[in-house]
Amino acid sequence: MVIIQSHSHSAGFNLAAEEYLFSQRQDDILFLYVNKASVIIGCNQAILNEVDLEYCEANNICIFRRMSGGGAVFHDEGNLNFCFISRKSEVKSSLSADFLNPVLEVLVALGLPITIGKRKDLWLQGEHKISGTASHISKNREMHHGTLLYDTNLVMLQNALSPKTINESVKAIASVRSTVKNIRTYFEEQGQLILNASDFFQFLAGKFAAYFQQKRIVILSAYETKEIQQLADSKYILNEWTYKK
Repeated sequence: MVIIQSHSHSAGFNLAAEEYLFSQRQDDILFLYVNKASVIIGCNQAILNEVDLEYCEANNICIFRRMSGGGAVFHDEGNLNFCFISRKSEVKSSLSADFLNPVLEVLVALGLPITIGKRKDLWLQGEHKISGTASHISKNREMHHGTLLYDTNLVMLQNALSPKTINESVKAIASVRSTVKNIRTYFEEQGQLILNASDFFQFLAGKFAAYFQQKRIVILSAYETKEIQQLADSKYILNEWTYKK
């Protein structure tokens, strides 16, 4: 497992990076990244049914469409995104939640009472969702990515993902709403040492490296960065892709 950490906080770039790593490389990868405030909708969702466009525009929250299915999520610099990309296993189903086991084990080792939910999500004390996931499967590769709420602005999350009206005649996948909570809030309630988001994410990255017995975390090469940016510019930042439904 190669662990790659993105240098960019651009959602368009990081979504393009996921596609590039999925389609252009053959190794097993854990890709970690943090985005600026943005809403990421599933490939088959209708934006108007998922997002308050006026609120997002007023608060500089950009909207992007990803290549995987699933529901809409809010990203900001208090949220860590993890993306597992690998060859399809001959012994495990691509539809199982096994990809979450490394995340679960790392968080449980920190004293967090985390469980895996029925929608391949992570729940704190069985009451609050801290991570939602989505997947994209091809003939030979599989990708599973998810959010991890540490110190996300939950007011922005709630408002951005609360559309004013819903057009039920549009054929699209609807998000399933859940009660969410920040990991940092749980730590505060327990009287534990609190790290800022950036330090906590670097700490977690180190824990993932230890879990997968990797001596270092790498970054994208200059060539990969150039190719990914071209993909972002030609797809992920374009309204033709984002507003296709």
